[in-house]
Amino acid sequence: MSGSKLPTAGQAAVDAFLAQVRAAPKPVPASHRGRLIFALDATLSRQPTWDQATRLQAEMFRETQALGGLDLQLVYYRGFHDFFASPWLAESAALLRHMTGVDCQGGQTQIERVLTHAVEEAKARRVAALVFVGDAFEEDVDTACRKAGELGLLGVPVFVFHEGGGERPAQVFREIARLSKGAYCPFDAGSAKQLRELLSAVAVYAAGGRRALENHARKAGGAALLLTHRLG
Repeated sequence: MSGSKLPTAGQAAVDAFLAQVRAAPKPVPASHRGRLIFALDATLSRQPTWDQATRLQAEMFRETQALGGLDLQLVYYRGFHDFFASPWLAESAALLRHMTGVDCQGGQTQIERVLTHAVEEAKARRVAALVFVGDAFEEDVDTACRKAGELGLLGVPVFVFHEGGGERPAQVFREIARLSKGAYCPFDAGSAKQLRELLSAVAVYAAGGRRALENHARKAGGAALLLTHRLG
């Protein structure tokens, strides 16, 4: 990316997101493989962004290889109580096979179920972070926030990428991020590059911590370097 401006989701949102990344709990040491849950809303309204996320997911693996790598678990919900959690995956090709076989289907959100699953995984073995990408919230707020608080106590920050706006889901997503000591960032259909940069940043953070994130940005330059400057 050239110039000094970040894409359309807004520089203020990116500044806030990076400030929250800086304040998030320290993840596992770089000598161990990081474990990241990548959760997506696969209801019908999100088919275009699912396709976008499928294209972008390889970045998360590629940017973490020098840090010892990343184990990633794909989680999604769709349709009538359809909920899926993959095995822990150690390579981009395996994740791509899972994602390309998915068609989005109409249904209600199941974010509380995503958070509950993350709690169970973190109790079984350390999870560095949970990424959630979605556009709506149609559940009980208190229940979801309680689960987000549990993740905060377990040291699992939730990084929420909110597509398309909407005041109520934005309020809930911000609270989920706050209670888990994670971060919230909105994006839109024109922000593919920003989404790629921020997903990669979270993956690097999960694999190696804040110092690794800063080193990654210095090497990448461009938008990644701008992100580092926002970290101070």
